[in-house]
Amino acid sequence: MGAHDDVRTAPRALATEAVHAGRDDLARQGLHAPPIDLSTTYPSYDSRGEAARIDAFAATGADPDGPPVYGRLGNPTVARFETALARLEGTEAAVAFASGMAALSAVLLVRASMGLRHVVAVRPLYGCSDHLLTAGLLGSEVTWTDPAGIAESLRPDTGLVIVESPANPTLAEVDLRAVAHACGSVPLLVDNTFATPVLQRPAEQGARLVLHSATKYLGGHGDVLAGVVACDEELAGRLRQVRFATGGVLHPLAGYLLLRGLSTLPVRVRAASANAAELAHRLAADPRVARVHYPRIGGAMVSFEIHGDPHEVIAGVRLITPAVSLGSVDTLIQHPASISHRIVDADDRRGAGVSDRLLRMSVGLEDIEDLWSDLDQALSFRGAGNCATSHDEPAATV
Repeated sequence: MGAHDDVRTAPRALATEAVHAGRDDLARQGLHAPPIDLSTTYPSYDSRGEAARIDAFAATGADPDGPPVYGRLGNPTVARFETALARLEGTEAAVAFASGMAALSAVLLVRASMGLRHVVAVRPLYGCSDHLLTAGLLGSEVTWTDPAGIAESLRPDTGLVIVESPANPTLAEVDLRAVAHACGSVPLLVDNTFATPVLQRPAEQGARLVLHSATKYLGGHGDVLAGVVACDEELAGRLRQVRFATGGVLHPLAGYLLLRGLSTLPVRVRAASANAAELAHRLAADPRVARVHYPRIGGAMVSFEIHGDPHEVIAGVRLITPAVSLGSVDTLIQHPASISHRIVDADDRRGAGVSDRLLRMSVGLEDIEDLWSDLDQALSFRGAGNCATSHDEPAATV
């Protein structure tokens, strides 16, 4: 029995799925930890059988039945992670890639191959996603709009609608069910990296594709680079074909680390979210802070705009790590206008709410008092706490 066999007899809670999905066959094999299959190729004395499996894959993109053939067609360890993530997101399938950008690129290539090159997108998105669409690097054409303008932005050649909620880095949220309704028959892709399936499952609200930079919370420890798309089997087949042709495959060791990361995902997200909510509360009451952004659904991300110099806050942290990326067990802080969204045109960046004084913090699992002590002193570091506006009003939280 393989990793894709479903042996469940009744629905299971998310925490249970996180621990057991993708591992259901291990006990029957006399195993406890999932094995890591590092093979790039697989021996076979049945070349007719291999030919039949390759023909089937070329026709539908379905995972080949029988023994593996070649690493670019699929890997048993990666398949376990894909099975588990699909179960957590409530979709038929999931397809893993070497990075989140490789995953998004594959989706765009699939739609373009069907003559559907037009994309409707809502800002803000992750900076590199924004750049990929705006620059038309894969031959796509993008119309930027707000959620209310999605329906009127659709064209006969629109192949995809893209939103990110909560969005990077402002944590703006959209009504996914309403957006899915506005899309009509056009597939909706939701970047669920910040929320994870612990906080929301976009497929249940009408999204056809759910994208993750698995580098972030799914891995959870800052030591794996990956992307994944959860979707229906029809789209998964096309994504596997693009992955095979372009080579954006996930390494088996990364697949193993991601499967291990999923087992603690609910615990990590909930604990980090409790820390983040408390920091958001304290920042909102701090006169050095102009505005705090924290999503209604919660989560471990906090963004805030300060009255002083954000670069001095970055220079002033000691416990918190000044680094791009997010979702690790340790707390990270970065200045989006300088790093993650630097590649976005400055006017577009500011128009999407990414101000030059905005800081984005990925809150980890450290003790809350230690985190606040470090953040407090960083806000007063050199000129970071110098206020450019009156402090008579407390900071606003959204």
